[in-house]
Amino acid sequence: MSQAQVSDDDIFAGHEGGKLSVAATRPITHARDLSIAYTPGVAKVSRAIAEDEALAQRYTWADRLVAVVSDGTAVLGLGDIGPRASMPVMEGKSVLFKSFAGLDSIPLVLDTTDVDEIVETLVRMRPSFGAVNLEDVAAPRCFELEDRLIEALDCPVMHDDQHGTAIVVLAALRGANMVLDRSIADQRVVVSGAGAAGVACTRILRAAGVGDITVLDSRGIVHAGRADLTPIKAELAETTNAEGRTGGIAEALDGADVFLGLSSSRVDEGLLETMAPDPIVFALSNPDPEVHPEVAGRHATVVATGRSDFPNQINNVLAFPGVFRGALDAGARAITENMKLAAAEAIASVAADELAADHIVPSPLDARVAPEVAAAVAKAAESDGVATRPLRPSA
Repeated sequence: MSQAQVSDDDIFAGHEGGKLSVAATRPITHARDLSIAYTPGVAKVSRAIAEDEALAQRYTWADRLVAVVSDGTAVLGLGDIGPRASMPVMEGKSVLFKSFAGLDSIPLVLDTTDVDEIVETLVRMRPSFGAVNLEDVAAPRCFELEDRLIEALDCPVMHDDQHGTAIVVLAALRGANMVLDRSIADQRVVVSGAGAAGVACTRILRAAGVGDITVLDSRGIVHAGRADLTPIKAELAETTNAEGRTGGIAEALDGADVFLGLSSSRVDEGLLETMAPDPIVFALSNPDPEVHPEVAGRHATVVATGRSDFPNQINNVLAFPGVFRGALDAGARAITENMKLAAAEAIASVAADELAADHIVPSPLDARVAPEVAAAVAKAAESDGVATRPLRPSA
């Protein structure tokens, strides 16, 4: 059944009672089972952990548990709807963790937007989980929150709206360039949007060697001559826009090789005609792309969206399950830039033998993706010196 055929009744029925439950991994059918799983047997395990906290990694689920954390301030295309209304999304995220990477996770929606309070809450809860997936936290607060948590916690922390998006965008751009037989080193990319996703995408594209990037916010091109830049945007101004362009979307798109839409802005069809020959257009705003893919297809050779009803869906589910699985497999203390780059390479490699203009990334349902990403991320964690467990030998 396509997305268009799903009724409201189907949707609400699919969420009734929530989408998660806790399942026991050990059956309790006899008195002996009870005495092992709970009292008196459990006391022996608790005493052992009290003497050596490292044993909690072996004898509890906490080390493999992801906390999916949100304050409900930037949910999907819905904006600031609050923690309770964000819970269905966080439950869905946990379903995807389990379905694609076999990881257990717990949604935690917090009734505060204070960074200090969120950090303190998660620091105090640290014995209960092994990683933190930040979700749907509004910019610019999301940048500070992620940085603070990375500093405060000795476990993987990743804001998926930033880095999951960035990983899949890089994988898709690599796929598009393989189809077109081009190099990203020779390209100028226009990034429309300087929020969470836009900043992270700009950073990973720079790290991957993109020739030049022009970033736009709601006031036009981000450049060093502007006096209204936040610290994050000031950093972007220093590291992008090598040609020193000023103005708006028209000036940015003139001669550009790639358009990456990560905002609610609209792009007139006529501006696509000013781009370089056979451009690439990633119009990723949901549910309404910056330019309709059919319109973009009249000018661009490769078109991608964030929607499932058009080819080349840029979907974070290609990244985050495998990234966290690989980080936890390696016992990583953090998620490094090289781990993200490795994830993008792994996603691109899965689609390498099937590439076409309408198939630049694997399907979100491709069962090969998460294991490949996990293996690549774990290897990168070891190379970067953040792994605490040896890699398992390949079969």
